[in-house]
Amino acid sequence: MSSDGMNSGGMKWRIGYIAFNTFREAVRDRVLYNLIAFALLLSGAAILVSQVSIDIERLVVVNLGLTAVSLFGVVIAIFIGIGLVSKEIDKRTLYTVLSRPVRRWEFVVGKFLGLTGTLVVNTLFMSFGVFLALLYVAHRFERMDGWVLVALYFIVLQFLIVCALALFFSSFSTPLMSAVFTFALFVVGSLAEDLRGFARIARGATGAVATAAAYLVPNFSALNVIGQVAHGDAIPARLILYNTAYALLYSAMAISGAVLIFQRRNLK
Repeated sequence: MSSDGMNSGGMKWRIGYIAFNTFREAVRDRVLYNLIAFALLLSGAAILVSQVSIDIERLVVVNLGLTAVSLFGVVIAIFIGIGLVSKEIDKRTLYTVLSRPVRRWEFVVGKFLGLTGTLVVNTLFMSFGVFLALLYVAHRFERMDGWVLVALYFIVLQFLIVCALALFFSSFSTPLMSAVFTFALFVVGSLAEDLRGFARIARGATGAVATAAAYLVPNFSALNVIGQVAHGDAIPARLILYNTAYALLYSAMAISGAVLIFQRRNLK
């Protein structure tokens, strides 16, 4: 076997090991409590909604369920993501990891993959709650319920970007400020389409600043199709392809920024 092949295999093993440990710590620390809270919330909501009106049961359950999945996941992504680097430094375990043949970029990428893996598993479990609530109020699944899977996929793409941003800010800032920056970008990004609309009608310096901000912040509004899915509307294939490419590219840029900063950071 060539040295390049051995190096590649070792690199994958190191990243995989860091990702697995990150996943294990995240599940052990927070995710199970989130799942219990989500199950109780959604079950109670489904029971209440079933008493309202048969015409809006599905609409409310899909809206409530998918919104809960999104918000719970974003909170987990932020509050676990901002501590991935700082916690390792505080516990001084980072120095032990980096004293081995582990490159700093491998550490960052492994942490990112471990956190996103946690959120994917978390979303999978919570999606069961959404479909169980749908089955409870409608007593059967319909063809349009398949679009709920697309909405869940878009929510996972949101998590990729949020995880990458949380890691980016945590690579140079304190946990508190990283949380503030990441949450602020999530809020602004959720209004990205409105911001772009404002930029089109604004003039002068205000228009230039609004245009720059509209295209720099992550466009979370394009990833939010909860309302469309709740009404049973189909999601175009081109939007699925566009959102996939956009989320992967934006996440890659944020992680690359985190790697560049972390490579130059003085950890002494």
